[in-house]
Parts: sequence; C-alpha cells; structure tokens
Amino acid sequence: MKQSKTTELMVGMLIAAGLAALFVLAMKVSNLSSYSAKSSYTVIARFENVGGLKVRSPVMAGGVLVGRVAGIDYDSDRYEAVVTMEMDQSYDRFPDDTVASIYTAGLLGEQYVALDPGGSEDFLVDGSEIEFTASALVLEKLVGKFLLNSAESGNQ
Repeated sequence: MKQSKTTELMVGMLIAAGLAALFVLAMKVSNLSSYSAKSSYTVIARFENVGGLKVRSPVMAGGVLVGRVAGIDYDSDRYEAVVTMEMDQSYDRFPDDTVASIYTAGLLGEQYVALDPGGSEDFLVDGSEIEFTASALVLEKLVGKFLLNSAESGNQ
C-alpha cells in the first residue's frame, strides 16, 4: 500500500514538471516572455510585404533585442504595410538612415525586424519613419520565379 502511494506521488510530480516545461516552451515560442521596456519611443517603417511578421515580434540590431513590433497596419493609399515598432529608450542612437529588413529566424520560421544602422549624424526620434526598408522574402515567389525561368530556358 505504501509503495503505491509513493509511485502515485512521483507520477503526479512528473506530470506537473512536464506541464511546467510545456508552459515555458509556449512562452518562449510566442514571445510573451521577457522584454518589457520601461521607457520607449515609437518608430514606423513601411514594407511591401511583411510575410509572417506578428505583433510582439522582436526588433534586433546586431543580434541584440532593441524593441518589439507594436502594431501592423495597411496603408490603402500607398498599398504598403505599416509596421510600428516600440524601441527601448536605452537604444536611442540609431541614425535616421537606418535600414529595416524582415528576416526569418530558426526552424519555426519566426520573423523579426533587423535594423542596420547607417552613417548619418541625425538620429531617429519618437515618431520617426525609417525610409529604407527591405521586405520579407516570400518562398512561394522565389519558387515561382525559378520554375518560370526553368520553363523559359527549356523552351529555347
């Protein structure tokens, strides 16, 4: 009788540890853990295609988390996606000719905004717009171009 109680207790603890591990994994994958900027400033960038970029996706510079995507909207006048980024105030020295690109990280295909600083002596401030952007690479477009080029070269 005493052996079965010990076994049941061990199984219960193992299940609780497994659920806790799943919770931590879910928080890491969903980007809900860490990074809460105490003071921040807002910057926007316009892209032709944001791919699978989501709100709360990281904004990175040199591999360092410097902000998060705060919002994604569509400008129907310019036919572009408008990405609003909330930048940590401690990273307030990005030149105003910084380039914003959308990249894919990891096997799960999580997308993030990468900032490549320019050489200007003027810096981005709250409400600034990043002029130079590079949209996300869409795999379907690349495959389509490859197949089209293959078909054209095969017909000649």
